Amino acid sequence: MLLTTKFLRPTSDPRAVWRERLCRLLQPGSSKRLNLVVAPAGFGKTTLVSQWCTQQGTSTAWLSLDDHDDEPRRFWQYIVGAFEHSGMAGLETCRQQLSHCSVQELEGPITGLINALAEDGSQWTLVLDDFHLIRDTDIQRQFSYFVDYLPPGVTLTLASRTEPPLPLARWRVRQWVADIHPGLLAFSEEECRHFFRETMGLKVSEQEIHKICRKTEGWVAAMQLSALSGVSRSTGDSALPITVDVDERRINDYVLSEVLDQQPEAIRDFLLSTACCPKLCAPLCDAVRGTSNSQAMLEQLLKQNLFLIPLDTRNHWFRYHDLFRDALLQRAWVDSPDMAEQHWQRAVSWLLSHNHVQEGIAQIVRQRDWSWLARVLAEHGNNLIHGGYHLPVLNWLDSLPADMVEDNPQLQMLRIWSLFFANRVDMLEPLLSTLEDVLDQQVADSHPDAEGALGLQSEISLIRSYLARTRSDDKSANDLTRQVLKDIDHTRIPLKSVTYYGIGLDYYGKGDLPSAREALRSAIHYGELERKPNTVLSSGGLLAWIQYNRGDIDDALETCTSVRRWVDQHYSDPAQPRLISCWQNSALTEIYRERNEPELATSHLTPLMEHVTNGTEPGQHVIIQYVRGHLAFSEGRFEEAIEALEDAATVARRRHDHILFEPPACSALLVRCYLADGRLQQAERWAQSVTDEHFSNPLNREQNQISIARVMVAAGRPADAIAILAPLRLSAEEDQHFRHLVEILTVYSEALYVEGKIPEADQMLSQAVHRASDAGFMRLFAEESPNVRQRLLELPALRAPSRWNSSLLAMLRAIGDGSKSPEPAKDRAKRPAGTSVALTEPLSQREKEVLVLINEGLANKDIASRMKVAPATVKAHIRNLYGKMGVSRRTEALAKARELALLE
Repeated sequence: MLLTTKFLRPTSDPRAVWRERLCRLLQPGSSKRLNLVVAPAGFGKTTLVSQWCTQQGTSTAWLSLDDHDDEPRRFWQYIVGAFEHSGMAGLETCRQQLSHCSVQELEGPITGLINALAEDGSQWTLVLDDFHLIRDTDIQRQFSYFVDYLPPGVTLTLASRTEPPLPLARWRVRQWVADIHPGLLAFSEEECRHFFRETMGLKVSEQEIHKICRKTEGWVAAMQLSALSGVSRSTGDSALPITVDVDERRINDYVLSEVLDQQPEAIRDFLLSTACCPKLCAPLCDAVRGTSNSQAMLEQLLKQNLFLIPLDTRNHWFRYHDLFRDALLQRAWVDSPDMAEQHWQRAVSWLLSHNHVQEGIAQIVRQRDWSWLARVLAEHGNNLIHGGYHLPVLNWLDSLPADMVEDNPQLQMLRIWSLFFANRVDMLEPLLSTLEDVLDQQVADSHPDAEGALGLQSEISLIRSYLARTRSDDKSANDLTRQVLKDIDHTRIPLKSVTYYGIGLDYYGKGDLPSAREALRSAIHYGELERKPNTVLSSGGLLAWIQYNRGDIDDALETCTSVRRWVDQHYSDPAQPRLISCWQNSALTEIYRERNEPELATSHLTPLMEHVTNGTEPGQHVIIQYVRGHLAFSEGRFEEAIEALEDAATVARRRHDHILFEPPACSALLVRCYLADGRLQQAERWAQSVTDEHFSNPLNREQNQISIARVMVAAGRPADAIAILAPLRLSAEEDQHFRHLVEILTVYSEALYVEGKIPEADQMLSQAVHRASDAGFMRLFAEESPNVRQRLLELPALRAPSRWNSSLLAMLRAIGDGSKSPEPAKDRAKRPAGTSVALTEPLSQREKEVLVLINEGLANKDIASRMKVAPATVKAHIRNLYGKMGVSRRTEALAKARELALLE
């Protein structure tokens, strides 16, 4: 149940000042997406926005947030509810998805909401009042995604006491944001007069109103500070205004002369000593001042509105207004430069030692203390680079004097790593040679840091191993990587995660998927120990890609979820772009596309498209365009698919020397688009051109062979297709390439149908269905020819009671009915509360044991170990209990088991 009164716009106080000039700023614009009204309590944010809404001719949705809304599902339920309460239709599916999906799957309904707004086409305004109550990082990340992909004509307005931790800088550059902060909320003289006389009911003379308004420039906070400065001159009559100096100086000059100088000595000393802090918290202020009462002082400043701006809702972090802080810094350095220097050094040291390295470095750069900057980068640079901040490190290195970097091998290595992660690998070879010359000279001269210089050799070898992969020099890459592993304990920085990731890439390129899986699991393990989120994401993404191709979709999804959870827990910063991995988002796009959940697939593909537009490493470009083309092909958008896949194939061919691995066989998927689009001759020309092509990755070789067989079937040469598929079937099963195995069996069956061997074809297609149901594959059958889809509808094997069977048949029927975009295959039973359906057949004792172990969260291999049976036996038990329970995956099985009291 949603509280509908939260959707009611507050009624404006008739005595309130009418803010016509600000209402004009809030008006929708051609590129604007967000109105940001940020000010402390009592600045009239809600009143202003409510007044503006009364003038709107567009549809307006209002939501007053409270503390209980700081939970992702509830937050988005109320967002959808606000639109529905204001009359928007077509959100039923989105609302239903929100009622059952997990937090990790909320991108799906959010994407559905965006699509619904785009389809509605109306001008919409959504107001979120008290947005500062939303502190959950998942909501902030999801809200950033929501704003990034809003359709034209939709304007969001946030009223908040603090600036929300969203990527506002990026949005401001794109001219998406209209900011109304306290400075813009400043009153004109007429507004000031109305405020004092009508709203506040104060007896203030015209002269005093004019004086206060001019001196404070209509800024309410400055008015309050002016009142503080004039307390000593007050007559004690509360009806009289605070007297202020009418000098024409700027507002920050006023703060220093009329506010700072009139504060008690303790407050004045606190302000001057903490002005060196870019942001403030009690422990930082205590360290700078050498005291223990900073929390009380901060709370006192907050109560007095002394230009202290909260950065959170817990009164832990604050900052001074920039103008106020600049004025304080100027006074501090003039009055006592030695003391100011000491305070500044203490503040930077505290920031560096408490994991606020970037803020500390920014202060060092501002003071141009290059020696200190070099020492800090030598200590923290690698962690920053592997945490995703390679570009800032590169900028800081560029700010150092050139000779300081040239004489320091460690700083040179930082530059090389920064360029490597920036995908500027063409610049690395000369830098590596220069660094090796410096290291050789230090060893020859018995330099004091000669031992450390030798340690850098492992880092150089690791970089060179990746460069060897770009040249397809697999032997050199493997030899260099193995040498790094041998010398790993002598290096200055932890390299195991990056090294194992390289080994995983090598095994993946050879098609040795089991060895690649083990290496990538080691990369994830060491990446978490070494706190390297980029490596963890990339390793987890490639592992999920491999698991998906093997047919372990549930395992692939669990890998992505666990890796994402770790990264968000340790490196979540809503104000910064979210760390993403091309491998992981591509794997998730493929997984959800295969599970026939296109909205979720799109939500993971969309963030990658910006990298294609703005330019990215060629290997990543190929993968992104491949999954984009595959998604378009699955949904019948053949022209878009062909465009994406032709681009991917071109980049893969032209930039082959710059790709660290063999990318997916884009042309193999491209020829399927040609066949689906009726371009048989073009498909045949392609098949002739790739017959002798060499592939180092068996997955790509299999993919091309399958597509060649498809072309032969379409050309009426089923015997030639079978000659290719028969040995391919055996090798795919032996190598555990189960996704390809399902495709091979399906194409094999189609070739048999063309030859008129109906019983054999039905048997082959039944094997494909059996394999696909085990793995959770579904959408691949919708991509097959109309003949195969019709045979599937008539296949006896699909008549057995099973949720997967029902979902597959529903999807195929929707395509057969001509539906352009079939509904996701989640055919959930709708029964009255309190009813249940008995099992078609009781579970065996072993099946019950498997169900209990599934409930414990064990993976298939762990269940096999616990029961002391083969993994294949466990899969057979799971397949049987799924069939008896009429479900297709673990979550559904557990829900059904609880419904039938099988787990009690």
